[in-house]
Amino acid sequence: MAKAAISNRQTRAILKRFDKLYPGAHYYLNFSNPLELLVAVVLSAQTRDQAVNAATPKLFARFKTAQDYARSTPEEIQRYIAGINFSNTKSKNIHKACAIIAQKHNGRVPQTMEALIELPGIGRKSANAVLINAFNKVIGVVVDTHVIRLANRLGFSKNTDPKKIEQDLMNILPKNYWVKITYFMKEHGRAVCRAPKALCGQCRLADLCPKVGVTSSRR
Repeated sequence: MAKAAISNRQTRAILKRFDKLYPGAHYYLNFSNPLELLVAVVLSAQTRDQAVNAATPKLFARFKTAQDYARSTPEEIQRYIAGINFSNTKSKNIHKACAIIAQKHNGRVPQTMEALIELPGIGRKSANAVLINAFNKVIGVVVDTHVIRLANRLGFSKNTDPKKIEQDLMNILPKNYWVKITYFMKEHGRAVCRAPKALCGQCRLADLCPKVGVTSSRR
C-alpha cells in the first residue's frame, strides 16, 4: 500500500480547517426512506445532484415500494428520469435491483455491504452512501470523483483506485471524519480545488496542501 504524502500533523490541521470552512456540509441527495435513497444513489452516477433532486419527487410519488418498481417496467421508470444521464441503463438497474429487494429481502433495502453490492447499479461507493445515510452504519468512506482528486492533491493517498483510496483514508483519518470528509471534499472540489485546474490562489488550505500533481493553477 502506498504511503500518504502528508504528515499526521498536517492531516489534523487540514481537517480542522475543513471544519471551519464548511461547518454546514451535509449529504446532498433528497430522500425520506432507505429505498428512496438507494434509487437516488443509482441515479446520481455521473449526474449532478441538482438534476437528481429535480427528478425524484415525481418518481417517488409514483413508486412507493420495491414491489411498485418491480411490477412496473424499465420503460415506465425511464419516463420519470428522462433528464438524467444514462437514464436507459439506470431505469433497468432500478427495476432489477428492486425486483431483487422484493424477492430476496422482503421488500426492504439490505443493510450489509455484501448484499448491497449484489444489486445492479450499486458499487462500493453507492453502498457506503446507503449504509451511512439510511442506516447510520459507518464502515467506510464514500469515494467519489471529488474525493479521488482531493485525496491525491492533498497527499492523503498516492493511489488512483477508489478502493485503495478509501482504505488509505480509513487508515489516516479519525473515524468521526469518515463521513464528513466526503462532504468537505465535495464542497471544496466544487468551489476551489477544481478539475482540471485548481484555484490555488483562492484556497484557504494552500499553506497546508502539498499540491501533489498540481502542475498549474488559476488564481
